[in-house]
Amino acid sequence: MAEQRQAPGLTDAVLREVGPRLRAARLKRDLTLEALSGATGISASTLSRLEAGKRAPNLELLLPITRALRLSLDELLMWKAPDPRVRSRTRQFGNLTVEYLSPESAPIQTFKMTFTPSNEPIQTRSHEGYEWCYVLRGRARVVLGDREVIVEEGHAAEFDTRIPHGVAALDGQPLEILSIFNRGGERIHLPGIVHPPFPTAR
Repeated sequence: MAEQRQAPGLTDAVLREVGPRLRAARLKRDLTLEALSGATGISASTLSRLEAGKRAPNLELLLPITRALRLSLDELLMWKAPDPRVRSRTRQFGNLTVEYLSPESAPIQTFKMTFTPSNEPIQTRSHEGYEWCYVLRGRARVVLGDREVIVEEGHAAEFDTRIPHGVAALDGQPLEILSIFNRGGERIHLPGIVHPPFPTAR
């Protein structure tokens, strides 16, 4: 009897997740509502209401949508949460070790970077995106355009990666940084994070 009472609640919970899962699948494939509407013959307003949970899902809607998104009904109506663990990968670039902490498909990439001390000059580079960095251990010398700053342990920095930039360890000690990189180039704002002023590098 207990299982019979729980089943409707579980079904309702799964159905409530259909809209957000459809939206996530659409965005993952870089499709607009209009593009998905063209592929399915379902109006963009209906798709929008379905994603927002304002339209009840049914097979007549879900079958063409899942076909267009290359998504199976089993994936869409999964009863168990997926394994959230990420299989990290590590690569070595000279005196820099990078541990990849997010899947390659993630729109925002997270890395743990370890710099060993080096007497070599800082090599700067520029590319599309925006980066937020937090110093886990050590002290960082950050070159950003024509400016140099020191970022202390427990402090953070953020910058537009189109500006030539580079990082190095100070004081002959290893430097560990947690880096969050947004390929879209939009600023990353994390609630509760305060960015203190950094002293100028000497």
